[in-house]
Amino acid sequence: MVITGASSGIGAATARAMADAGYRLVLAARSEDRLKDLQQELGGDQHVITVACDVQQVADQQAMAGEAIKAFGRIDAVFANAGRGGEPGGFSGADPEIWKDMILTNILGVGITLQVCLPELRKSRGHVVITGSAAGRATIPGSMYSATKWAVSAIGYGVREELRGSGIRVTLIEPGMVDTPFFDESPDNALRPDDIAEAVRYALAQPAHVDVNELLIRPTPKTQEAG
Repeated sequence: MVITGASSGIGAATARAMADAGYRLVLAARSEDRLKDLQQELGGDQHVITVACDVQQVADQQAMAGEAIKAFGRIDAVFANAGRGGEPGGFSGADPEIWKDMILTNILGVGITLQVCLPELRKSRGHVVITGSAAGRATIPGSMYSATKWAVSAIGYGVREELRGSGIRVTLIEPGMVDTPFFDESPDNALRPDDIAEAVRYALAQPAHVDVNELLIRPTPKTQEAG
């Protein structure tokens, strides 16, 4: 299984969950030191390899897929998870350079991940999992991040139709607010990365005739005190 954005947050939690489920893993991210620490935590290079990868770069992602085949001979699943958040300011005041990096990571990066992995997934009749967001199903004032996640939802729907009849399954994971390194301080009433990792594990654990298209996961609303 290939996981992008694997060095922290949802990616790292999913790596732990899938290692526990017996998967051999290819962990890709820009933070190579964190990847190495996670590799050692999960038992070393017999079952887990790491690849320094900027998902905006085609050559990096081609190398990632190549290392997966070199190490394990096949790709059974890919989790296109790499992404980044934005900054305050909305369309009136946010930095366009931040927008550019976010668009290239959140949208282009997902597309490249799919393109480099699909040839092997066609052979294995594997599984595509993509990190979308609840923000890709709602209108959020002034949010370019939300716009990128609407695009990711469209990628998920589009690749599912492209692959119809191939045996490849496509699951779009759509979390609400998750306590990840996106935030300087832990937000109140947020999901944990492990919650999303368990959703990924659930989708991948289903038999071949079951295609989990989407999983929308939100925090349970806070209990209101009786007046």
